[in-house]
Amino acid sequence: MPATSFDAIIIGSGQAGNPLATALAEAGRRVALIEENRLGGSCINYGCSPTKTLLATAERLHQLRTAAAVAAPEIPNAAQLTVDLAAAVARKDDIIGKMRKGIRANLTQKHDVTLLEGHAAFTGPHALLVTLANGSTKDVTAPLIFINTGTRAAIPDISGLADSGYLSTTQLLDLKELPEHLIILGGGYIGLEFSQMFRRFGSRVTIVEAGPQLLEREDDDVCQGLQAALGQEGIEFVMGARAHGVSRGPSGSITVSVTTSAGERRLRGSHLLVATGRTPNSDKLGLGFAGVKTDDKGYILVDNNLRTNVRGIYALGDIHPGPQFTHLSYDDYRVVRDALLHGRKRSARQRPLPYCVFTDPPMARIGLSEGQAQEQKMPYRVATMPVSVIGRAQQTSETRGFWKVLVGNDDRLLGATLLGPEAGEIMAIIEVAMAGRLKYQQLQEMIFAHPTWAEGLNNVFRELKRVGK
Repeated sequence: MPATSFDAIIIGSGQAGNPLATALAEAGRRVALIEENRLGGSCINYGCSPTKTLLATAERLHQLRTAAAVAAPEIPNAAQLTVDLAAAVARKDDIIGKMRKGIRANLTQKHDVTLLEGHAAFTGPHALLVTLANGSTKDVTAPLIFINTGTRAAIPDISGLADSGYLSTTQLLDLKELPEHLIILGGGYIGLEFSQMFRRFGSRVTIVEAGPQLLEREDDDVCQGLQAALGQEGIEFVMGARAHGVSRGPSGSITVSVTTSAGERRLRGSHLLVATGRTPNSDKLGLGFAGVKTDDKGYILVDNNLRTNVRGIYALGDIHPGPQFTHLSYDDYRVVRDALLHGRKRSARQRPLPYCVFTDPPMARIGLSEGQAQEQKMPYRVATMPVSVIGRAQQTSETRGFWKVLVGNDDRLLGATLLGPEAGEIMAIIEVAMAGRLKYQQLQEMIFAHPTWAEGLNNVFRELKRVGK
């Protein structure tokens, strides 16, 4: 049977692939989208959407337990409240299921996108063999092919881990019974969000981190502040610990053997979550048949416009090197859309990088951290303000954390790191100011509604201190 030809083929229905498919279809292109797993990619199925849904459940439980702190009536046995995990997961599944249905309808009903559900592999630079869910195959070709296949959990090479019955983040999201003691390998943002979630659900939680601090790319004071806040809720940390063995005992408990500066330790828990990073889903795409190059980790190499080394083949989202965030994947779509449909080229590397860690308190950053400014030998002034001085913090009793802002010699913002309530929303204000090249004085003198968290921007710049020349 001859191959079916399209104007464009998109492999993967993540946060870059879906909007690109509909944009190309609206422009009159004949488009096919191939998805091997669930529509929506990582964000909707096992990333942002499900985790933030369950984090909301955990936050509500925490509010009930701590209601007395704001002079609410004492709730009987509030401290012993635990989650009905099966009900929380059912709520999450319902929300995610509706999202997936919406994506399907948008692709196939609102837009005339051909949806092929199966596995795609290259047979040539512009040819693919699709093995469909029913076992049949289909040959497809297109002059434009976009790879948006994302990543999966990276599993470290630890003796006994494969046989221990460990959990990936995807599996943990579907767990119906509450772990008695959850051990988490990895102190990155994924591990931190899950740690607080399950601690508030009622589990004992221990984080094992190989490095000397959490969130290795953040400043020491930020990591220490976040660790202290999580520690106050009973989350345990074993830092500078390299796991070298995992075993499951006859009773079902899991033992993780780690090496620390103080010697060997054995940690015993009921469940083990591996959150030690991600690996790209590029190994089964047949990239060699297309001649597409990857780096030594399997990420597809692209130029500033997200083009691979093969003409007409692009890579978008987490499959190429760089930070892995949904909002950057969506911006990858905009970079490609503007270049192909609007004649406007923009570098995918010259763009701001805002991001948040959705713990409580949350952490958010835009622009340079203080450590990065020092590494680049960039002169700057820095001001740090505790959240507790903000009126809104005092009214809500949410006083943990601090704001740190960096200002250059020209009085314009270089970056900000915020640890505290509504950190992501305040970061967005700072990002807009940076995009508009406002000077810090314009934020300092701006009229913000009272009493809001944003009012802190009137005060945070008062104690700017010069660092560097």
